[in-house]
Amino acid sequence: MNDQNDPHPPPFPVQLATRVHRLPPYMFGRINALLYQKRRAGRDVIDLGMGNPSDAPEEQVIEKLAEAARDERNHGYSDSKGILNLRREVASKYLTRYGVRLDPASEVIVCLGSKEGFSHMCLALMGAGDTAIIPAPYFPVHMYAVALAAGNVIALEVLDSEKFLSNVAYTCEHLYPRPKLLIVNYPHNPSTATVSAEFFVEIVRLAKRYGFLVISDFAYADVAFDGYRPPSFLAAPGAVDVGVEFTTMSKGYNMAGWRVGYCCGNAEMIRGLGIIKGYYDYGMFQAIQIAAIVALRHTEAAVEEQSAKYQQRRDVLVEGLRRIGWAVSAPRAGMFVWAKVPDRWCKAMSTMDFAMLLLEKADVAVSPGSGFGPAGEGFVRMALVENESRLRQAVRQIGRCLQREGCTQ
Repeated sequence: MNDQNDPHPPPFPVQLATRVHRLPPYMFGRINALLYQKRRAGRDVIDLGMGNPSDAPEEQVIEKLAEAARDERNHGYSDSKGILNLRREVASKYLTRYGVRLDPASEVIVCLGSKEGFSHMCLALMGAGDTAIIPAPYFPVHMYAVALAAGNVIALEVLDSEKFLSNVAYTCEHLYPRPKLLIVNYPHNPSTATVSAEFFVEIVRLAKRYGFLVISDFAYADVAFDGYRPPSFLAAPGAVDVGVEFTTMSKGYNMAGWRVGYCCGNAEMIRGLGIIKGYYDYGMFQAIQIAAIVALRHTEAAVEEQSAKYQQRRDVLVEGLRRIGWAVSAPRAGMFVWAKVPDRWCKAMSTMDFAMLLLEKADVAVSPGSGFGPAGEGFVRMALVENESRLRQAVRQIGRCLQREGCTQ
């Protein structure tokens, strides 16, 4: 029979690349599907699953975006490295806040969000047979950007910073070929672990001793509590010799959907990222870059206010969870509470099943710790993206749900 006349021809065979098959099923797929169904049915689900800021950028930043978008000169292709004035503003922030002097021409590059930049940096650095050390539990892109670049991964637990440093040294001493790359992420997502500036001094020492490069994921640089100031990796002496740091305007500036990130540090690593980006994109919409300059230059007070707002939300959520019997530590930074599942539930089911229970019976969405690798099992991550009233309501709904289902301890 002619295939053109067959009303049900067999599907055309499509063979996806091996790199796609290296990716596991999306861990949050079940939760997102149920969340969507519930909202379609009119249920008011409190979503603490994703670190998606719910507040708006400053009005002057939005106004500058609108003004720049009306300028016809801003609608052509932009430089894939970012316009020079934005790179200068990033360098100025590093000098003012961290005392780090950067050359905006060679040591700063703008990314379409730090996640894009991180992934493309892995393509610039990693190849078959290369190994990266990553933190555990891990933010998924730390694991799978390396895998997509054909590299191998060793995950080391981060909760004890001294043990992490010791394990990095041990791995370098006993692995051949030695790791090519170390990825650090402080304040850490999801565990909220933090470090002092001395930690990065030791990282630089180890990098120079064992010959590995460093990528610092500094996404939560602008969100910290109780007077804590997250240190920049680049402020450690010699850090620019061995690595780079990715930062984003998604969190403190409430510009997540704008996709503005930047990478700073080692000029050769920046050059490699620029080569990759030159083949993949034509740069960010220039109007967004112009608005980002205004945000960096004029809204630091608002960033501090936003951090204080997250601290208030943290206090409400932590106190509420403790009140219903959870053993929860108050984080010093970041947009999340990393909460140990009460023993009665941790022993009875996986964190994925526990998260599904809260969504099904309490109308509260959280991220299961297992979505961040085996080291995350036994925990759930709750994002501080709802207002204080909604967070109190979430705690009440969780408490009632667990009481109905059985004891909370």
